[in-house]
Amino acid sequence: MRTSVAVLATAGALTAGQLGMAGAASASAKPEPKAASAAPSAAPRSSGCPIDIVYTSRFQIDRNGWVTNGGLYFGLKNKSTKSFKKVSFTVTNVKNIRFGRATPKGGKVTHKTSKTVTVYDKSLAGKAKLGVKVRTHLLNTRSYKVKFSVRGNGWNCAVDQGTWGA
Repeated sequence: MRTSVAVLATAGALTAGQLGMAGAASASAKPEPKAASAAPSAAPRSSGCPIDIVYTSRFQIDRNGWVTNGGLYFGLKNKSTKSFKKVSFTVTNVKNIRFGRATPKGGKVTHKTSKTVTVYDKSLAGKAKLGVKVRTHLLNTRSYKVKFSVRGNGWNCAVDQGTWGA
């Protein structure tokens, strides 16, 4: 081990500090159970858009890959006092996530498959929330991702609202 470290360091491939960091990174890459669900956190959005995307920031996974405590919450929050018409919020699988039963919060589920969930509200009031709590199965607990899209009348927001995952 000492000779290989010396050879690499003299060859200029890695410094001793980089070797130490690589060892620490591989030691910290061991899977740990995720902590219990906390308050949903908000993703930063552009200043012209009056909504925030919120999602569960911490959660636990059982031994079969299902998120405990009823699943994950994904939603949007109206920062404005103005109401918006025909608002729909869609969560779509990008990588390694499957959805089960979906429970709406502030609207109704209009489309649900194992890879997509859409929640709709005819009129999203000022300072109101619209979201869905969905039973979630992570096929790979280290690599997963969903994307968000929103549609509605009366605002200046992009349809694509980014992604969430690890």
